[in-house]
Parts: sequence; structure tokens; C-alpha cells
Amino acid sequence: MLNLQEVEYILFDWDNTLAESRTCLVATVNEILKKYKLADWEHQKAKRDPNLSFRDNFPNVFGQEKAQQAYAEYAELYKKNVGHMLTSFPKVKETLEFLKKKGKKIIILTNKDRALLDFELPLLFDKSLFDRIVAGHEAKKDKPYPEQAWFALKGWLKPEEFSPDKVWIIGDSDMDSQCALSANAKPIRVGKAIWGEKEVLSPLITYFSSFEDLFKTLQKL
Repeated sequence: MLNLQEVEYILFDWDNTLAESRTCLVATVNEILKKYKLADWEHQKAKRDPNLSFRDNFPNVFGQEKAQQAYAEYAELYKKNVGHMLTSFPKVKETLEFLKKKGKKIIILTNKDRALLDFELPLLFDKSLFDRIVAGHEAKKDKPYPEQAWFALKGWLKPEEFSPDKVWIIGDSDMDSQCALSANAKPIRVGKAIWGEKEVLSPLITYFSSFEDLFKTLQKL
């Protein structure tokens, strides 16, 4: 059960939650994989460590020696592609504006590279809509570990003050939900995970099929 009156901080994942960036990501990384004479992403994604960000998985795909250069090439190409590929989802903006009007602090919590996030965020939203933005490698540990959530609310809430009523973490993947559970926040899942991982539904997680579903529910609280 969600309690809109008690929640104070709502942390949103970025990729595949607020932003439909997967189309650009897959198209871009496939170009880089082709350059390195590797199979496409559909074949490579099995090499991923699900506890690491897309960027931090580059050594698993390209090898330790080539990973840094491959990611640099990916990032430059991504910025060229994202302007005509990036979209959001129905009712995302309305949900954020609704929560902002209710006086909630809205935070982006993502493992994404800060440079790419700063480049693409203004393509979708006014940055002032968010009270704080935390990207990858800025906390001691990224999601799924609790340190990133605790870092995001530093100065507002101490780790021992976290509770599922006060803090929600909204995302599309198990990584987001595990971060919430380990930080003692409420995990809320919207849509399907970007990589299509299969998992058994958990009674500890509140699920919504889409942002439209979430928005309708919030309006009734």
C-alpha cells in the first residue's frame, strides 16, 4: 500500500524508467561491436554482470584492454544518435509534476555515466524539476547497493532514518528494487526490465505495468 501523505523522497531510475534510451543504446553499441568485429548485443548481453552498470560491463564484452577505448567511442556515438532516438513514456512528465506539486523531493538515481546523463536529460525534462541528480560512480557503491540511495539523500536523511514510508525508489529492474530493499526504502517497479530478466514477483515490491498505471493510482491516494 502506498502512502502519498507520508512519503518525502522519491528516487527515480533513468534508463527505461524516465527515459526510453534502450533504442539508442542498442543501436549505438551494435555499431561499436561491429567495428570491433564482435557479435551484436543480443548475443553479447549474456556476458553482463547484472550487478554492474552498462558502462562497467564493457570489460566483460570487449575485454579489459579494449574496454576503455570502446566505451569512449560508444559515448561519442551515443551523443550523436540520442537527439533523434531518445523519448520518454506516457504520463512520466505528468507524474513528476504531480509529485512536485505535492511537495515531494524528486531525485534521479542512476548508474549511468554523468556525462551522458547531463547531455540527454535536457532533451526530455527541465533540470529544475529534480531536487538532486546522482549518476554512476558518485557514491561509494552504485545500485544495487544501498550506498547510492543513502548518498542521494545525504544532508536530508541519515541511513538509519530511511523507511519504506518516507523513501520510494522507482525503477524498471531488479537492480533498482534490490537497492531499495537494502536501503530500507520502498521498491516500486514500473514496466519491464530493460534486459528482460525473468524473476518471480515479490510481495515486497509494488508493481505497475506502466507510468500511466502509476499516475492513475497516485491521483487516487
